[in-house]
Amino acid sequence: MKQKNIFKLIHAVEQMNNENIMQFTKAFQYPLGISPILVLSELHTKGPQKQAELAETIGYTKGAMTSISEKLVKLGLAERLYDENDRRTIQLKITDAGEKALQEAQAIGQDVFMQLFEVLNEDEINHYLQIQEKLVQGIQDRKNKR
Repeated sequence: MKQKNIFKLIHAVEQMNNENIMQFTKAFQYPLGISPILVLSELHTKGPQKQAELAETIGYTKGAMTSISEKLVKLGLAERLYDENDRRTIQLKITDAGEKALQEAQAIGQDVFMQLFEVLNEDEINHYLQIQEKLVQGIQDRKNKR
């Protein structure tokens, strides 16, 4: 019985995620998914960084990071900074347009989740939060054991 419920839960989570992604994509004016937005967020928080550092921090391959960087630069949301002493050293920096796109993405994301959770009452939200925190703690515990 437990396994059947787990599969039902997995299916429900996938349905919610898919619906959230579709709602976000429909509302966001840029042709970007979550990966480039995570990169913009990282650049916003920590400032200019090498692509290899970004890839390691966020957990992407260097190839994926190159593709994401290309897309962000092409859209004017990020720019490449070249080291005058070593032209091989290139950092990615968020632009003003990238800052605005990130703010828009965050606002849309918040709105999408507010719509998702509006069907829950306060007690249900608190219970759901406890479950999520327990799951996150389980992830952290597993990471710490490695």
